[in-house]
Amino acid sequence: MALRNAVMAALLAGEASGYDLAKGFDATVANFWTATPQQLYRELERMAAEGLVTARVVEQERRPNKRLFSLTRAGREAVRAYTAEPPARPSVVRDELMVKVQCADAGDLDAVRTAVAGSMEWAAAKLARYERLRQRLLAGRSEEAYFAEAERIGPYLTLLRGMSFERENLQWGELALRRLEQRAALHKQQSE
Repeated sequence: MALRNAVMAALLAGEASGYDLAKGFDATVANFWTATPQQLYRELERMAAEGLVTARVVEQERRPNKRLFSLTRAGREAVRAYTAEPPARPSVVRDELMVKVQCADAGDLDAVRTAVAGSMEWAAAKLARYERLRQRLLAGRSEEAYFAEAERIGPYLTLLRGMSFERENLQWGELALRRLEQRAALHKQQSE
């Protein structure tokens, strides 16, 4: 998937500045796509040159003027074309923590355990942010009511996937810590 598709997905929520997109990317599409602010700005410029987005300048007092981007008709057609295509390939996981865990037996078990614990803290924090976003989207409604009434259900469905992913990260982390601690105790016992 190209970054432009994630940007178009974020702009489906409405007009946004590059800064707002960069800030809001974490709350909208970060559960399945990440990008730096610089990558977002470069992509917005390319998309504007291709006619997929348009920008209007909003003058501000005491701050630099900002550009608000929105999808053009061509951008919405690109979204439609993109969603009609089958995914290029199944999801691929590239996770440095998994490489460290793979090397744990020959490496520093304490450092790997610390890394797993840190990953769990990160996952718990993301899960808490996602839960706050979920509550904002539901606005006191049940999920059934949300799905029946909401203008767009895609953001909620992807949010649920992100929440599931972070819950799985926490569950795996608990198992991994338990097993790494057992292995560290065994190594200590064998060295005595």
